[in-house]
Amino acid sequence: MKSSVFLPAVLLCSAFLSAAEAQVTTQQPFPPGYKPAAETITTSSQGSTYVPMDSWIYPALDRLHSLGYVDSAFLGIRPWTRLSIAHMLEESADRIDTDQNNDEARSLYLGVLREVQPDIDNATELNHPSGQLESVYTQMRGISGTPLRDSFHLGQTIINDYGRPYESGFNNYSGFSARAEAGRFTLYYRGEYQYAPSATGYSPTLYTFLSCTVDFIAYTAGVCTPTPNQATIPGGPIATTNNARLMEGNLSYHLLGHEVSFGKSDHWLGPDQGASMLWSNNEQDIYHFQIDRVEPLRIPGVSRVTGPFRYEFFIGSLKGHTSPNDPWVHVEKISMKPTKDLEFGFSRMVLWGGKGFEPITLHTFLRSFFSLTSGASETGTRNDPGARFSSFDFDWRLPYLQKWLTLYTDSFAHDEVNPIDAPRRAAYHVGLYLSRVPGLQHLDVRVEGANTEPASHSTAGGQPINSGQFFYYQVVQRQGPTNEGFLPDWVGRQGKGGQGWLTYHLSANEDIQFMYRNAKASALFLPGGTTQNDFEGSVVKRIGKDIEVKGWVQYEGWKAPVYMTGAQSDTTAAGQITWYPPQKD
Repeated sequence: MKSSVFLPAVLLCSAFLSAAEAQVTTQQPFPPGYKPAAETITTSSQGSTYVPMDSWIYPALDRLHSLGYVDSAFLGIRPWTRLSIAHMLEESADRIDTDQNNDEARSLYLGVLREVQPDIDNATELNHPSGQLESVYTQMRGISGTPLRDSFHLGQTIINDYGRPYESGFNNYSGFSARAEAGRFTLYYRGEYQYAPSATGYSPTLYTFLSCTVDFIAYTAGVCTPTPNQATIPGGPIATTNNARLMEGNLSYHLLGHEVSFGKSDHWLGPDQGASMLWSNNEQDIYHFQIDRVEPLRIPGVSRVTGPFRYEFFIGSLKGHTSPNDPWVHVEKISMKPTKDLEFGFSRMVLWGGKGFEPITLHTFLRSFFSLTSGASETGTRNDPGARFSSFDFDWRLPYLQKWLTLYTDSFAHDEVNPIDAPRRAAYHVGLYLSRVPGLQHLDVRVEGANTEPASHSTAGGQPINSGQFFYYQVVQRQGPTNEGFLPDWVGRQGKGGQGWLTYHLSANEDIQFMYRNAKASALFLPGGTTQNDFEGSVVKRIGKDIEVKGWVQYEGWKAPVYMTGAQSDTTAAGQITWYPPQKD
């Protein structure tokens, strides 16, 4: 694979460039009533915790952005810290205040501002320590029928759920989150108890077929000898899940506009709502080391053309792999905004190491960055550059419709510099967001489509072949970027699908929503292919300011002849109660 080195170069020089931005920044946030006279990037020397990706704040800010505000938001790199969100709001305060014809934007702005106002107040007192119990919740989920939970092969019934276990019957997830800040240091914790019933799982015949024929991961001396591994392929019988799990937990230090952290935290590296092709919360978080530029960076001269930058880097290990065991992964992303309406970003992910392959050393790490070879002749040696994947994404508030319509796309490639370099060998996830419907200001509509079947992947004779061994797969790292068996994107390997949402907003953090999702895997990948159709309705309502009640029902019809004959269905009904304790001023 060809490889670009501009990402590490940006990371290495960022600390030096940060000094130049001091000319256009202040050292503490604006007070709530301040109205900047000109474009300003606001930073702080204080540390700040991240807002989890399943928070109501992200769809609220996404909608506010599509309504024409929060121009400094980078949708392709999330999550955001609480102070960076406060700075986005402050940048838009004057325009929202003077626009008398957009009650929706004002409602969203005030709703999010109430959430982060204590962080603004505390940031004015440098080194003032603070702690907060953030939330306490319990979710009860009942499933009838047989659900799918294998995005690497047959599909997923429950998506973007942190890789939580689920099976037919009663499931429960109960937990709490808390955060603490002291000057530049921050600490975040979110843990929960998880229960899921036992299940039959895949038959030995299906397990062997997927391991040996589809994935080629169970061969010893040319003989297929699969070993059950429920994390990778849910072979039966599946035991009851009854344990505690750390969802997120990290210690962070703020340095020159960056959060440098250790632990587990969310990542969502694309502008789509339904998926992110390189990394998302469809799989559970990994333990990692991270450097994240949390505030926009302006580089004198360069930013006149590219606009401000944001970037991040993280490195850690993936779990649930058997071919090889415990590989490592590092991810880099850089995004820029040449105009207030256009953002685009480039990402890169490398998997390397694992039991029986090249060791995790500084040499192999640097080799994965700078190697310009395909790596085929170096497989299994200390010069093996690893399995390399890349992505490109953009979001664009369309001309003349900047306060109505946003177009965005996420794309993914394997063994290419970038999807732009080889569009016919790339996968895509494309979306369109109408932030308000004319005459129905509380209603918005979003549609997204996905395709992981490359147009040019065929034999020499021009016939299409199984490309399940192309995306999210590699001859050494055969389980790709899965973590505990889940892929970043629910559409899976050699699949096509789409998702649509119709949302009526009762307030910034309350809504009624209807969702439809379709996913199809090619018959070239699995005999007979697979088909899923999901229909979901949900309601989110607040009782007072501190209690949130959410309920949803999903009906799914699916076909997977390789698993069960005929049409199958399952129904999921769930309810969650969350208590948000009053924040300390």
